Amino acid sequence: MPRLQNKTALVTGGARGIGAAIAKAFCDEGAKVILTDIDAETGQATADQIGAIFARLDVAAEADWDAVAGRFPSLDVLVNNAGITGFEGPFDGAPPAHDPEHASLADWRAVHAVNNDGTFLGCRYAIRAMRAKGGGSIINISSRSGLVGIPMAAAYAASKAAIRNHTKSVALYCAGQGLAIRCNSIHPAAIMTPMWEPMLGDGPDRADREAAMVADTPMRRFGETKEVAALAVMLASDEAAYMTGAELTIDGGILAGSAATPGG
Repeated sequence: MPRLQNKTALVTGGARGIGAAIAKAFCDEGAKVILTDIDAETGQATADQIGAIFARLDVAAEADWDAVAGRFPSLDVLVNNAGITGFEGPFDGAPPAHDPEHASLADWRAVHAVNNDGTFLGCRYAIRAMRAKGGGSIINISSRSGLVGIPMAAAYAASKAAIRNHTKSVALYCAGQGLAIRCNSIHPAAIMTPMWEPMLGDGPDRADREAAMVADTPMRRFGETKEVAALAVMLASDEAAYMTGAELTIDGGILAGSAATPGG
């Protein structure tokens, strides 16, 4: 039997990248998948391709979550994947400043609105939607950047650290309520997604850029979205029934020792 048979799962930020890979893996494992994204055109196309249901959702908008709750009042799995780095858009060698000294308050708030408000609202919806069944699995996508300081991406690192901690708060709250609602976080490092394209480019030096970006990774390569999706499937399944408040790092070994110096 597929590992997620008879489960209803909602994945945010599912139009592309890690979210799309998780949504596809869930579909492949028999789940009824609700794929959400702020990009309706790409999200619908991805949903059609993998056999999911699409719903437009701006995770930072409470009204959008209320609409999703009205449409999908019962849920078994939620993946809070939607997030931004603050570096979105064309990369011309001079991205917006995101260090602690020069970052603007507006940019700081924009990152936290999506990453933290979105995760908070998603967890709140999931707890309410799963309470009637008495159980479920919430999976929050944090980052390696939520475990270490990232000097040139202060807002992103802070937001991902907050996701890590909120995951534990949700896990303890649900257990204290006598609910079998589990909440765990996944912490990917450099995973090859469209997010990296502006920085890698398509010029003759792409391979060199790619190598430089994973030079501090012991395995010396980018991770693949399907590798993150595999962890999400495990956490969503009944195989992880005794896991809650845990954090799973998928980083090619970078945090296994102290020699590697985090740089992004």
